[in-house]
Amino acid sequence: MDYASQLIEKFNRKTARVAVLGMGYVGLPFATVFANAGFNVTGIDPVTEKMDMVNRGESYILDVPTAVVKGLVDAGRLRGTSDYSVLKDIDAVAICVPTPLRHTGDPDLSFIISAAEGIAPYVHAGMVVVLESSTYPGTTRELVLPTLTEKSGLKVGEELFLAFSPERVDPGREDWTTKNTPKVIGGMTEKCTEVSAAWYSQALDTVVPVSSTEVAEMAKLLENTFRMINIGFVNELTLICDRLGIDVWEVIDAAATKPFGFMRFNPGPGLGGHCIPIDPMYLSWKMRSLNYTTRFIELASEINTSMPRFVVGKVQDALNDHEKAIKGSKVLVLGAAYKPDIDDLRESPAIDVIRLLQQKGAKVSYHDPYIPHIRDEDWEIDSVTDLIPAVKDADCVVIVTNHKVYDYQAIHEHAQLIVDTRNALGKLGRTSARVVRL
Repeated sequence: MDYASQLIEKFNRKTARVAVLGMGYVGLPFATVFANAGFNVTGIDPVTEKMDMVNRGESYILDVPTAVVKGLVDAGRLRGTSDYSVLKDIDAVAICVPTPLRHTGDPDLSFIISAAEGIAPYVHAGMVVVLESSTYPGTTRELVLPTLTEKSGLKVGEELFLAFSPERVDPGREDWTTKNTPKVIGGMTEKCTEVSAAWYSQALDTVVPVSSTEVAEMAKLLENTFRMINIGFVNELTLICDRLGIDVWEVIDAAATKPFGFMRFNPGPGLGGHCIPIDPMYLSWKMRSLNYTTRFIELASEINTSMPRFVVGKVQDALNDHEKAIKGSKVLVLGAAYKPDIDDLRESPAIDVIRLLQQKGAKVSYHDPYIPHIRDEDWEIDSVTDLIPAVKDADCVVIVTNHKVYDYQAIHEHAQLIVDTRNALGKLGRTSARVVRL
């Protein structure tokens, strides 16, 4: 039986039944895009509260409006469940689970392994599975493939089709979304790539086939390692300019006027998010197993992870210049999300800044309009409710995340002292004696 042709025909007619395993920042947007394209989509997630919200037509992610989820649920094209047994009737599965680092800095592949093990009892001939989770080259072939085929005995490329397609979600963006961001995809065989591309091309604007799962896996690591290393470089430039007494932001503005041979990267209090701080370390870990040291990655990581401590040092020095000790001073951190205008706290440097300030004896509070609470293992803190009174009361305000909703003119007007890690105050910050910038 020609299962590949059957699947491609189902995709072309949009009669294929689609499942998305892992309904977080990647999975929910992915599910809604394919449901909007006309497919019947089932979201699968072990967190039953999330699936209950989906079935009520509610969104829990800022990038996906509740109205979109409700419309798709009401139309019968989207539903959520925590029951893996629905996979027995599914034609196409996208795995969109997290791939964090362990406390030791090693990759935590437990979510991928669990997802593959969850699919395995229900895998069947005429199914395509695509792994979206960022990981090191070889994961699809070494972990997912044997899990799906060991007991089923299905032949990959003939009965079962397996591929890797790195997610490229950038939370908070409206110009580049799941639908219009070009999608790289590489299969275990040519036929796997063909089937997977036929599926994705029904809902995504541009599909970019590559020769193997390893190429697709490595492409994602290249994208994020490129950014991580360049951010590490510009953060080191910040440390250099600080010692030379030069305004790093003016230097970057000047360099950015060159129309060729320069790409702008901005410094900050550290790296955050689901990709840039994590993905390069997957590559570094993989290469250590092959007795190779990824020196650029290790150095950039060292610089980036040192930035929260550098920020706290700037706060301490600024308070000292105003004849105040950091111990006992009231410090207000503005912004907890890892980037502006989102509610994503993953790997946010704000957590490190807050905890380091507390270790120095500062009385720390924070404000973030998108994140009302921070829970981190045995430690927690709540956002202040009234911003301007908190600004007035603070001995120092530290801008960690430059949300657009903030009225920086008013914050500057009422603050006694500001440490601006994002150049959020712009020209105002350059001329004010009450503002210290990185």
